Amino acid sequence: MDALGWLIFLVALLLSVMLHETGHFVAAKRFGMKCTRYFVGFGPTLWSFTRGETEYGIKAFPIGGFVKIVGMTSIDEVDEEDEPRSFRQAPGWQRLIVLAAGSFMHFLLAAVLIFGVALAIGVGDVTSSNTTQLGTVSPYVPANEQAILSGASCTAGEAESPAARAGLKVGDQVTSFDGVAVSNWTQLDHEILKVKPGVPVTLTVLRDGHSLTLNTALAEVKGHGSFFGIAPMALTVFQRQNPIDAIKYIGTGFSVVVTGSAQAIGHLPAAVPSLFAADRSCSAAGNVGSVVGAAQATGATVAANEGWRQKVSFVLLLIASLNIFWGVLNLLPLLPLDGGHIAIVIWERIRAWFARRRHRPDPGLVDYSKAAPAMLSVFAVIAVFSLLLVFADIFNPVNYG
Repeated sequence: MDALGWLIFLVALLLSVMLHETGHFVAAKRFGMKCTRYFVGFGPTLWSFTRGETEYGIKAFPIGGFVKIVGMTSIDEVDEEDEPRSFRQAPGWQRLIVLAAGSFMHFLLAAVLIFGVALAIGVGDVTSSNTTQLGTVSPYVPANEQAILSGASCTAGEAESPAARAGLKVGDQVTSFDGVAVSNWTQLDHEILKVKPGVPVTLTVLRDGHSLTLNTALAEVKGHGSFFGIAPMALTVFQRQNPIDAIKYIGTGFSVVVTGSAQAIGHLPAAVPSLFAADRSCSAAGNVGSVVGAAQATGATVAANEGWRQKVSFVLLLIASLNIFWGVLNLLPLLPLDGGHIAIVIWERIRAWFARRRHRPDPGLVDYSKAAPAMLSVFAVIAVFSLLLVFADIFNPVNYG
């Protein structure tokens, strides 16, 4: 099942990339630009055919795809007869649409997936179950009450939680606490509140059908009181939305992903030192990852002992989230991203407007050879961070439970 999750994710990833390229391809063809190649994958060509002026095919390494539009930059070599149909000769507004079409396809796919999940599966409302089965075991004691309320990530410098010292694990079912039998979370919580910090306690749990007796002592969190470090197993209740609410859910989804992505990118430099640390899952590095990490999360979810709604909803919303992220990332005004090319087209049109105002000739296309050093620098930074995240996800993966 874990392998099935990986396969589902990789197919979705490839389809997302090809939809991006299809956006560029369709828009370019619509405006009469010459597209000579449309390929799935990279490397040696395995199979191809030519229809009209475009060669379609599959390459050996299915890790993406590309579309070749004639004359994308000022330094591209173009046959004289093809120059009138080159990308660089098209009006600025057409070039902007072609460049933005890739991200548009990411956003469109994400919107369709989110809408479909809300309409057909429903929006999940997570509530705590009233059983004594553990859904969370905190490894450390939070620094203060605010850290508990905000759900801040734990850090290795904090004291080990009473639950962790006792050896409790997610999935354990508590049957008695300090000598009192408990059958639901209300009873367990009531018994925990009776115990003062530092006082030794004994609890009995069921784990894999076996009864275990464990010992610990509650900790104290300033401003909060006693702290044990456990939470009940969560229940997810799905409620289907009507079309209007499903559309609103699209807006909510986009807002959450864009905000979360911006925060993750902002925290990435600080997270790098912890990518290969033993406590990665409890640090800022546990909140960032590569496509490998996303595939691991998909595999873990598909293999998990959960209902089909949780699995399908998670996988579809994960794919939607990644497409929103890729769409936004591609619009950043940095070469070689689409947003960098968009910024250059806009700059060309601004220069042309000022030239007209001064009754001077159009300065023409930006010389891409001058932008090459900056483009290579940005590409190198993106490549280094991407490789770091990939290696971290391979050799020090986040524990997805």
